Parts: sequence; C-alpha cells; structure tokens
Amino acid sequence: MGEWRPLAGPSRQVALEILLDGPLSRAELSRRVGLSPGSLTRLTKPMVESGLLVEVEGGPTDARVGRPSQPLDLDANAHHFVGIKLTGDSAIGVLTTLRADVLASVERPITDPTPSAVADLVLELTDELAIQVPGRTPLSGLGVSLGGRVADRTEVRLAQYLNWVDVPFGELLAAHTSVPIVIANDLTSLVEATHWFGAGRNSDRFVLLTIGAGVGYGLVIHNQVVDSPDVTLGLVGHHPLLHEGPRCDRGHRGCALSLLTVSAVTSQVGAALGREVGYDEALDLAAKGDPAAREIVGRAGRALGKLIAASANFTMPELVVLGGEGVRLAEVAHDELLAGLHANRHPSAAELSMVLQPADFSEWARGAAVVAIQTFVLGIE
Repeated sequence: MGEWRPLAGPSRQVALEILLDGPLSRAELSRRVGLSPGSLTRLTKPMVESGLLVEVEGGPTDARVGRPSQPLDLDANAHHFVGIKLTGDSAIGVLTTLRADVLASVERPITDPTPSAVADLVLELTDELAIQVPGRTPLSGLGVSLGGRVADRTEVRLAQYLNWVDVPFGELLAAHTSVPIVIANDLTSLVEATHWFGAGRNSDRFVLLTIGAGVGYGLVIHNQVVDSPDVTLGLVGHHPLLHEGPRCDRGHRGCALSLLTVSAVTSQVGAALGREVGYDEALDLAAKGDPAAREIVGRAGRALGKLIAASANFTMPELVVLGGEGVRLAEVAHDELLAGLHANRHPSAAELSMVLQPADFSEWARGAAVVAIQTFVLGIE
C-alpha cells in the first residue's frame, strides 16, 4: 500500500461520499461530485493505488460498454484507529476500522490523575488494543476525548473532572509514540461520530442531548457540526426546566443539572428512601412502582421532555438523538418525557423523531476514534 496523504478538493469529496455511503458506482459518484467519468477516473486512480479505495464486484451493467461496472468502496480494514475516552476515574478505549466499526474495547481505572500518569495509561491501552489489529498493521491514528476545553487539538486548557489546567497532553503522548494524535472535547467527538457514522448521518439538522455526569448539547446544521469554545462550558446544564425543582450547586432552582444528571437522580431517590442507591436501582424502583422513586424519576422525565422541546423549538431539527450513561431515564420515564415534550410544543408542530444511543462509555470512546479518522481522511490541523 502506498503512503497515505490527506485529501483536498474533489478528492476529499469523493472519499467522503464513499466513506459515508459506499460502495458507489462511478456514475453515481460523477453525479454527486459533478465530474465527468473521465475526470473521475483520473481522480480516483491514485486513491485506488494508495489502497484507500477498492473496486468491488456486483455493480449494475454499464450500458455504454455492455459489461458490469465495478463500484468503488473504501477498504475499511486497511486502516485502524484507537479512541480513548477519559472520565474523572476511568479510561475507556476502543479499536475501530476506518468506518468506526468497533473491533475491541478495554477499560482501566485512573488511579493517578496526574497528566503524566494518565498519558502512560493511555499509551498502555493503545498498545493493548493495537495488538488486536488484524495483520498487526500500524495504527493510523489515536483520538483522546475528555470533558473540558481543548486548544489546537493538542492541549487541554481545562478539564475539571481531572483537575487539569493548561496541560500539553498531546505532547506528552507524542513523546512516546509515533501514532498521529488528536485531543478533543468528548461532546464534540460524540456529535461527530453521530454525524458521520451514527443516527444523524442522513440528517441535515439534528440535536444531540446527553445526560450523565453532566448535561450536554450538540447541534448539526446544514450537515455541519456547530462548534464553539463554549461547548465545553455545559451551558445547557443550567437551562431552567421546573420552577419547583431542587437547586443545583450554583443555586439555580429546577435547572437541567439539578434534575437530569445521574447524581441528581440517585441523591434525590436516596434521600427519599433514607439510604444510598445506584442509578440503575433508582430507575428499577421507579419502573416497579415505588412511590418515591416513581415521583422523582417521573419529574426528571418531564424535565427531559421540556429540554427536548426547548432545543427543538429553537433549532427545528429533523432528529433528536439522546445519549450518555444516564439515557435509560428516557425509557423508564417515557410517558412523562412525552408529556413534558408535548406540553411545551405547539400542537401543530411536527412530531419529533427521537433515537436513543446505547448507555455505554464505549460510544464516547468511539467518538474519540472518529475525530482521529476525520483527521486522517481530511487532514484537519
């Protein structure tokens, strides 16, 4: 396989069309990118020679030459990527193909949150996953995501769950590996994965809402992720939802953080029962009809419905995707969610399509791998 270089111009567009929707016939590619068949052939020849694109059998017959055409596809197994999601207490890693299909996963606790120790842990997980690459070919990229503000895709300006400020984390990793590295905000990474390879891949406009340790909000408009440094601030977490709700740590009554996070649900159910409870136990109790748990979880469901309505009323998306480790709330409090949603939407408004992502941190790790894939294919600096 020849050396791979990031693409630009029409080559980039061709690669993206095939990556996201392939295999595609040359005729379809010509239509999508606005190139003549001859120009397309000249454009794709070096991409085939480099091993990025492959010709596959089974295409329709080309009437001009009377023989089956060979659609172009991307050899997803020609390149492999590692994505690692860092939380305050654990590192979750996945190994993926070029289409972000997860081949293996691993998780380790973070016992020492200092940047050098976490860098060592990330490299250990990367090596462990790299061993499982078919054919032991070198990794094409490593993506690391975390909750916080990232600059230049290399430096962590602020990561409150790890108590980091101005940490050149990319440099710490690069000093001990030759694998290309990208550091990214975890929510932005998850939105990118949803956009390219998840539920939002065919949506021109969609919203991603996550509930877990915090409350996150991501937006895609006109097929582009809306990005800003303020994404890292969790602004939607303090959006007011229920005026009679509990207060958050900043004194806001009934905001999203005070009602929807995993800790909010467990602390309120635990206080009502007079003992500590885990998140799944709190939801299980609500599902079985425990009065106290049912009231608290139902209230959270209504609040989630109201938050979905607010996001939809302002951005008018085609789709709302719900994710995060606390997303099971949407299933247990489904009726209350719909009640909160419909109470805050115009009766004539279009019914919202909603999709739930798995409540698994591996989805966040996959998002980290996707930003590495994007950098590999697009050459994002």
